[in-house]
Amino acid sequence: MKKLYWLAVLAGLAGGPAQPAVRIKELVTLEGARENQLIGYGLVVGLNGTGDKRQTVFSAQSLANMLERMGVTVAPAALLVRNTAAVMVAATLPPFAQPGARIDVTVAAIGDATNLQGGLLLICPLKGADGQVYAVAQGSVVTGGFAAARGGASQTVNHPTAGRIPSGGIVEKSPPSPFGGGAVRLQLQRADFTTAARVAERINRRFGGDSPPARAENAALVSVNVPPGYGSRLVEFLAEIEALEIEMDRRQRVVINERTGSIVMGKDVRIAPVSILHGALSVEILSEPRVSQPAPLSAGQTQTTVKTEVEAKEERARSVQIKPGATVEDLVRGLVGIGSTPRDIIAILQALRAANALDADLEVI
Repeated sequence: MKKLYWLAVLAGLAGGPAQPAVRIKELVTLEGARENQLIGYGLVVGLNGTGDKRQTVFSAQSLANMLERMGVTVAPAALLVRNTAAVMVAATLPPFAQPGARIDVTVAAIGDATNLQGGLLLICPLKGADGQVYAVAQGSVVTGGFAAARGGASQTVNHPTAGRIPSGGIVEKSPPSPFGGGAVRLQLQRADFTTAARVAERINRRFGGDSPPARAENAALVSVNVPPGYGSRLVEFLAEIEALEIEMDRRQRVVINERTGSIVMGKDVRIAPVSILHGALSVEILSEPRVSQPAPLSAGQTQTTVKTEVEAKEERARSVQIKPGATVEDLVRGLVGIGSTPRDIIAILQALRAANALDADLEVI
């Protein structure tokens, strides 16, 4: 049976505040200030005979088109180049990225190339979901693995058909800016009505006047009107909002990992008054082979038989009493005291949640 690890998440010292103060910066993001996914199609050249083969027709067509733009006309059917591979290029454009900034790109083969090691990605435009080009990529591919074969033996380490080009992309166009108008919208990373109301109240206390600027639209969105004094200083206004602190409201949750036997729960999780009876039934089956040997010089044959014994043991039920106001510490102490295993405790917690005796969400991962 796997060892049980109890991880106690302590909210604070005894007699202290129920929840620590958290900066608004840790709870919200600015609507529109997000990453954008980019994708492109390109060619990797310079491979050592590990590129696409004849059956991958689009790599030969792409190479022929590229050569034609450079003044060299070659029919795609006449090309047999195994040092070239067609690849898909992906990158993430960070928010507020400016032209000239560099980003990392990921390259992956889409044909039957076996290894991109040592390859060079030729200039490749990267487009967003709107079809516009926001960056271009080019550079040497770093695979982090290799594949070798000789004499019928082969060995592959990691995944050589995909790699990265660190700082291989150059931003050509900035993403759409979320700034504009006289209001900003703050999105909560975890939707919660209490937290949204506290964020709006804290902003109004700091910047409020005759007309409070912040209003909680719903559990995940807070709309803030920019005060007149910050019309041309929106960055400073958002920086001051991020530095404000509020008392975050957290939902109690118990997380169980049955594979590792880990149980994570908060110290303040309350257990309703309940009595737990726990026992175990074990069935043991023993098989013992026996050999029957005939008498000397007899016509008998040696026979093998199996003797099977079935034994059932049922332990007496053990009781754990949970008193009113008990916390998870009392539950842990009681269950460990009766020798419960990880599977037993997981079953007990699920039964407590079904009986509405556990004041927390139960999540099994």
